[in-house]
Amino acid sequence: MPAKRTTAKTPAAKPAATKRTAAKPASRKPAAPTAKPAAPRHRVFAMSFASVYPHYIAKAEKKGRTKAEVDEIILWLTGYTAREFAKHLKDGTDFEAFYGQARLNPARTLITGTVCGVRVETIEDPLMRELRYLDKLIDELAKGREMGKILRKAD
Repeated sequence: MPAKRTTAKTPAAKPAATKRTAAKPASRKPAAPTAKPAAPRHRVFAMSFASVYPHYIAKAEKKGRTKAEVDEIILWLTGYTAREFAKHLKDGTDFEAFYGQARLNPARTLITGTVCGVRVETIEDPLMRELRYLDKLIDELAKGREMGKILRKAD
């Protein structure tokens, strides 16, 4: 007859005793009441335009387009001169400041379509809409569309 197995019962772990301490007096000033909490800002707004710019160029060049065409699109959209644009790249200007200081082309509102499955004309956040306008223009360039049509020039 085999030996009967016994399992040693270990005492159940006792919960650690909690020590209650008296509430500490508030050392901070109470937060000022706000009417409405601010909408969270997207992290891309804090990224430098210069860090994303090479990706725009790579996408275009992979499809046989040029850096000059990418620059032409950016200058058309933002209203920057080539010198102003180069300074923003050199200074590492973030997207929020880059678009905030731009003299945006009024014809940009003619840009329609989808980017990442979202219709650009329906994007509520104005800064995100501007970012997506540029994404859409670079997509059109990479797909081989004529520059005149990309820049919404009348025929």
